[in-house]
Amino acid sequence: MSDAATPDQGCRNLRWALALFDGLVHGGVRRVVLSPGSRSTPLVMAAQRQPLVELTPILDERSAAFFALGLAQASDRPVALVCTSGSALAHWFPAVIEASESGIPLILLSADRPPELRGWGANQTIDQTRLFGGFTREFHDPGPAEEGPAALKAMRALGLRAAIVSRGPRPGAVHLNLPFREPLVPGPACTAEPLGALGAPDAGSHDRPGARSSATDRLDVFDTPHWPQDLTPLLGGRGIICCGPMRPSDASAEAIFACADLLDAPVLADPLSGLRFRPAQGARITRYDSALRNRETAVALRPDWVVRFGATPVSKTLSGWIQGIPSILVDTGERWTDPNHDVIARITADPMAFCRLLQTRLDRDDSRAAQGAWIRRWADVEQSLDDLARAFLEQSPWCEGHLIADLLERLPEGDGLFCANSLPIRQLDTWSGQSEKPLRVFGHRGASGIDGQSSTLAGLNADRSEPTRGVTGLLGDLSFIHDLGGLLLMEKLDRPCIVLNNGGGRIFDLLPQRGLEGFEPLWRTPPRVQPDALARAFGLAHRSVEDAAGFAQAWAEAMDAETRGEPAGLIEVRLDAEQSLATHRAFWNGVRELSIIESE
Repeated sequence: MSDAATPDQGCRNLRWALALFDGLVHGGVRRVVLSPGSRSTPLVMAAQRQPLVELTPILDERSAAFFALGLAQASDRPVALVCTSGSALAHWFPAVIEASESGIPLILLSADRPPELRGWGANQTIDQTRLFGGFTREFHDPGPAEEGPAALKAMRALGLRAAIVSRGPRPGAVHLNLPFREPLVPGPACTAEPLGALGAPDAGSHDRPGARSSATDRLDVFDTPHWPQDLTPLLGGRGIICCGPMRPSDASAEAIFACADLLDAPVLADPLSGLRFRPAQGARITRYDSALRNRETAVALRPDWVVRFGATPVSKTLSGWIQGIPSILVDTGERWTDPNHDVIARITADPMAFCRLLQTRLDRDDSRAAQGAWIRRWADVEQSLDDLARAFLEQSPWCEGHLIADLLERLPEGDGLFCANSLPIRQLDTWSGQSEKPLRVFGHRGASGIDGQSSTLAGLNADRSEPTRGVTGLLGDLSFIHDLGGLLLMEKLDRPCIVLNNGGGRIFDLLPQRGLEGFEPLWRTPPRVQPDALARAFGLAHRSVEDAAGFAQAWAEAMDAETRGEPAGLIEVRLDAEQSLATHRAFWNGVRELSIIESE
C-alpha cells in the first residue's frame, strides 16, 4: 500500500477503512453484518478484502443487530455491524441495550457525513455522536480519513482496541462513528490491500479443538482479587450458590461445582446459567421456584449467606426469597448484580480464581458432617419436586409443561435452545428440571425484551464454528410477531422455531393487571395475524400441533427436513390458554399444600 498522497478521496477512504479492519480482525472479528447504504461503502469494500471475514447483508438494521447478537453469543467472538448514516443506526439501539446488559461483544461501525455537513441541514445527516449513551463500553469518532503511516497505524490500533474492549472484563458494544467524504468509491487506479503487519490474527477460542471461551473467563484482565477477612466466619454457616444467567466455559462450570464442594452448598442453577444441562458434581437444584412457593420449605431452607454468579435469576420467587440475606457477588467486570441491595462483598474474579481463593482461606473439615445434612435436605427436596412434577403432568391435560419436557428429551446432545422472554422462559424454569445431557440455553435476559427474537435465533444458527450444532427456538406468539423482519432470516434454519400460540400476552394473566378495564386489548393484546398466515407469506414450512402425538410427528418431520437439506420451518403449538392457566395454578397450589420437607 503506497504512503504517497493521493487526490483520490475514495482511495483514501478505502485505505483508512482497511487499516481499521486489520485491527478488528487481529482482535478476533470474523463476521460482519451489514445493512446496505451509500455512505458505508468504504467499510463494506474493506471488509470484502479481508480473507478471514464473512459478510452477511440484512436489509433491516434492527433485525441485523439482533442477528449479530446471536452470532456473537454462539461464537463467543465480537461481531461487527455496518450501516449508513442518518436514522439507520438508531435501529440498532434495542440490540445494543441487550448486548450491554447481557455482556455480548459487538462492534458498531456507523458511517457518517463529514464534520462540515453536520448541523447544516445536509440530507441524511443527524448527530450520531454518543447516540447510544452509556450502553456502549467506548465511543470513538476519529474524523475523516487521513493519509500517511501514522494515520493508518492509529486506525489499525483503534480497530484492535475496539475488539479487545468489546470482549473485556465487562463485554458489550463499542461504537465507532466513521465520517467519509465523497467520492465514496475509489478510482480504477487505486491500489489498496490490508496492511497485514500485526502478525497472526487472534485465533479465538473456538478455533482450538475442544475449547470454548467464556465471558466469565478473564484470567488475564481482572484485578488481583481481595478476600475480606470478615467473610471467613460468615461462610461457616449454611449457604447456597445462586447462579443466574451467564455463559460459563466447561472450566468455569467445573469450578463453580468445586466451590460448592468446598462450601458444602447447593448450586441453584437458573435455566440460562449454563449449569442445568451438563454433567455435574454435587447438589444441583433446579426445582427451587416450585419448592419456595411452599412456605414450610422456604422457611426451613433459608440460608445464612449467598454466593452469587451471573445475572439476576429468572425466578422472581427466588429473588424475593433471598432478599435480606448477606450476599457475596463473584464477577470479573464492573457489573453489580444486586437488585436486593444485599451484597456485602464483591470479589473481582472468575470462578476458577474464586475457587483457588476458597482453597487458601477455608478449612471446612470439621463442619462437613453437619453441612452434609444441609446438602441432603436440598437434594431430597429437589427429588420430591421432580417426582411431583412428573406425576402431575402424567394426569394433567397437555400443556407447556409436557411440551418442554418432551422437547428437552428430543434435543440432540450439544444442541442449543433459544427461549423467548415473558411466559416461555418462566415455564422453562418451572418444568425443565435438570439433565446430564449437554445443552446450551440462550435468552435475552439482559433487558428482558421480546424484540428481535427471530433475528437472534437466525444469528445463533448462522455460526459455523460448530456446524453440527443447531439451535431450536421456543417463542411466544407475540415475540414471534414482534420481529417480522427476522422471518426473512429463518428460511435456512435447520432446527424448527416452536411458536406457543396462546392468544397473546398471557403473562399478564398471572399479574395484577388481569381484570382491569380494557385488559384484553390493552394488556393481553391478542394478535390479529396467525403464525400459519405469516409462514405462508414468508415461504416457511408450517406445522400445527395441539397434543403430544402431533408434536412428536411435527418434530420428526422438521428434523427429517434438515437431513434432506431443507429448512425446518415453524411448529405452531396451539394451546388452550385458560386450561393452561388452570393447570399451572393447580400445580402450584398442590406444591403449597404438600408436606415437602421433614423437620430437623
